[in-house]
Amino acid sequence: MRVIILFSLMLYSEYYCSQVMESKVSFAKGTLYGYWGYNRSSYSKSNMHFIGSGYDFTLKGVVAHDNPEKFDPMVYFHPEKLTIPQFNVRLGYYFKDNWALSFGYDHMKYLIADRNHVFLNGFISPGIDSVWSGSYTGEEMITNRDEFHYENTDGLNYLRFELTYTNQIFKPRNKDWFALSTNTGFSIGALLSYNDFTFAGESHSRTISLSGYGLSSHLGLRFEFFKYFFIQPNFGFGFHHQLKVRNRPNDSSAYTRHAYGYYELDFLIGFLIYTRGKNKCDSCPSW
Repeated sequence: MRVIILFSLMLYSEYYCSQVMESKVSFAKGTLYGYWGYNRSSYSKSNMHFIGSGYDFTLKGVVAHDNPEKFDPMVYFHPEKLTIPQFNVRLGYYFKDNWALSFGYDHMKYLIADRNHVFLNGFISPGIDSVWSGSYTGEEMITNRDEFHYENTDGLNYLRFELTYTNQIFKPRNKDWFALSTNTGFSIGALLSYNDFTFAGESHSRTISLSGYGLSSHLGLRFEFFKYFFIQPNFGFGFHHQLKVRNRPNDSSAYTRHAYGYYELDFLIGFLIYTRGKNKCDSCPSW
């Protein structure tokens, strides 16, 4: 009788551990994850302060937008071209159950609208520009792309750390093929700008500078499949403060300063890797 009882307990223990072992938890300590995706963004109006040799002026009420790449499989799925659109990439690690720290960046694009109705304040030395010259105190202007233009379309890159809390809200009983989780994240990071600027009869492209910082919050709904893959629609909103966006590659005194709010919509595809053998099961053997 003792042998039968002992044998039954052994079978139950093996069955229990195998069930727990199969039920790996995506938000447990030790889980590594990463994702790739694409974004759309929208920006608030801003007051742009331009400083350079012979000019110091502000454009108030500047309207800007993103610059999405038209969908083309030869771009979005081509290994040498998939970084042309507005993309997101991130790698993270759950250092504690439910809590993850990650690093990555959002490749956003910022483009001031043509025919912008703005208010000009400041001073532009005579002879610097063929259109704007002298002192201005709030005069309304309409920009012309051929004469004045500003954009970060080769990259308004938001390089950010994110602290994320994950909460699993649905998982079929005894099934591992699907789970649904929410992600709430808070980020801080730096802004790496590739600036194109046209003013005073000069045009310069891809002037690179570490231009400022960003703060943001991110909300995501993670659809997990077969424990190892997920898709995630994401919503983010935040604040960018660009303290010094360099405009001219050979003139460090020429720069732009401004701040604005934004929101962002992302569609992400990712993976999960379980680096700990006992994923949320301290009594079970490693696997």
